[in-house]
Amino acid sequence: MILLTRKADFSAAHFYWIDEWSEEENVRAFGLCANRNGHGHNYTLEVTVAGEVDPISGFVVDLKALKEIMEREVVGVYDHRHLNHEIADFKTTLPTTENIAIAVWKRLEGKIPGAKLHRVRVYEMPDLFADYMGEL
Repeated sequence: MILLTRKADFSAAHFYWIDEWSEEENVRAFGLCANRNGHGHNYTLEVTVAGEVDPISGFVVDLKALKEIMEREVVGVYDHRHLNHEIADFKTTLPTTENIAIAVWKRLEGKIPGAKLHRVRVYEMPDLFADYMGEL
């Protein structure tokens, strides 16, 4: 088995707010991220697939197809959107880095022919990222 990772980028806005909490509790927990107007990030997405190298093509997966799937299922949906307001994945879930990674996994799982989804990594900033590897 070999692991292959493809990267993509998207920009999106979000905020953190729990309606059941007071404004003070939200600000205490989330700081500037509690601004309900939101703020943006340039996210980097890494999708890692696992599989066997095809002895003829030398690839684990069709790279063009993987790029198209990532574009269709994630980048084209999330890019230049306000995650809280425009994306159904986050209607009842805070769009934290962790939850974005889980949502991306759900969008991609079972849709990559010839390879198994191994890991989704989402960078919110160069020094902050979350990895999700499915239910263990």
